[in-house]
Amino acid sequence: MYNPGPEVALDIPLRFYNTLSRRLEEFEPLESGHVRMYTCGPTVYDFSHIGNLRTFLFEDILRRTLEYFGYEVTQVMNLTDIDDKTIREATAAGLGIREYTDRFIEAFFSDLDTLNVKRAEHYPRATDYIPQRVKLVQRLEESGHAYRSDGSIYYSISTFPEYGKLSGVKPEANLAGARVDNEEYEKEDARDFVLWKATRDGEPSWEGDLGPGRPGWHLECSAMSIELLGEEFDIHTGGIDNIFPHHENEIAQSEGATGRPFAHYWLHAEHLVVEGEKMAKSKGNFFTLRDLLDKGHDPEVIRYLLISVPYRQKLNFTTDGLHAAEQAIERIGNTLRRLEHTPAAAETGDLEPAAIDEFRQEFRDSLGDDLNTARALGALHTVLRHINTSLDAGGISEEVRGLLRQALDEADSVLGIFPASKTGAADDDDIQRLVDERTAARDARDFARADELRDQLTEMGIVIEDTPHGAVWHRKN
Repeated sequence: MYNPGPEVALDIPLRFYNTLSRRLEEFEPLESGHVRMYTCGPTVYDFSHIGNLRTFLFEDILRRTLEYFGYEVTQVMNLTDIDDKTIREATAAGLGIREYTDRFIEAFFSDLDTLNVKRAEHYPRATDYIPQRVKLVQRLEESGHAYRSDGSIYYSISTFPEYGKLSGVKPEANLAGARVDNEEYEKEDARDFVLWKATRDGEPSWEGDLGPGRPGWHLECSAMSIELLGEEFDIHTGGIDNIFPHHENEIAQSEGATGRPFAHYWLHAEHLVVEGEKMAKSKGNFFTLRDLLDKGHDPEVIRYLLISVPYRQKLNFTTDGLHAAEQAIERIGNTLRRLEHTPAAAETGDLEPAAIDEFRQEFRDSLGDDLNTARALGALHTVLRHINTSLDAGGISEEVRGLLRQALDEADSVLGIFPASKTGAADDDDIQRLVDERTAARDARDFARADELRDQLTEMGIVIEDTPHGAVWHRKN
């Protein structure tokens, strides 16, 4: 691996904004070198929309950054395959819960692969963890945090004085004992919440020590994280809409059962809007990944746009933004191709290794600053401009070219946006063959044939540049 010069301080601390403390904190895992992380996953009653995907990509950048900083990561992402929504939609479709949700779980994984999202170690389904959820309810009953009423079991918020420490929502004393059975919560609701729901006609039900019924929605993340990561772990993530009541209730029931701190760092992604408006099917601005692919947008372009704004800032998803992302991906691909196809400078070349060191330091510092992806992308585009300028001038030596490849691959291990064609797709080989044929025609002074080949390449959207180092090509922006 490339070792930077002594002037490059790559021991940059990793800092996150912790929703729990409401401040930027230097990250320190519970176990040296190992991070245990729980990321809220999809409710699999429909295809994921681009707002969901923005959050999943933020979690992907987080995981990749942790690995980039040298940590081993154990990640859990839940699959909510039973709640009010999945029951309602499965019933409407005339299908069982499992059969109905299987298709959307498959679609979810397809979306992850299309957007180049690294897989977590665990994807637990809520329906596979009923025993763990029953056990958690029993622990809450034993510790005095839960009570029974009309066949259901509720969490008593009044027994957990720290309720509201994540969200800032503070329930009044006179709300103790008030409760709701439905799982669709309004944000202002700060009342006792259901842990186990008594059996209802037409709903799935489980028999057991708690009586016939099914678990409440909030319970699944606590039970599955405790089972797979332990009672105390490092990072919990999700969208800001999860802060209350879901994550607040997770803390109450988890810490109420174990008596220990739950997650130490809480990271939340802001909302996505479309053309400045909240996304809604009724407005015609509701998009899934499939919708965008059907419109001809490349996955790299979509990923670029969704990670281009730091996760704690609202992202405005626009047609202009897609176009700009498309141009950015094209510029990246063109520069990478130029770097590969331009002959190395015979001497030292025009690009100094110090420029690579500066890029690596700025890139790492950007990510260490609470995953500032906008700044990281800015650092990438700066070094790409240096590459193009150097190729146009004295060229780049083979030694520096190797350092560049390593630094760029290192950056893309986090960003995951480089066009696949950079490594030599079939069409690139065809283009290079035509460029070489044109060069041979020029060397043979067959200018008519050379012009014919240039015209052919132009029709293919290829720009040829004759440089002192030979002919290089790139695609039109």
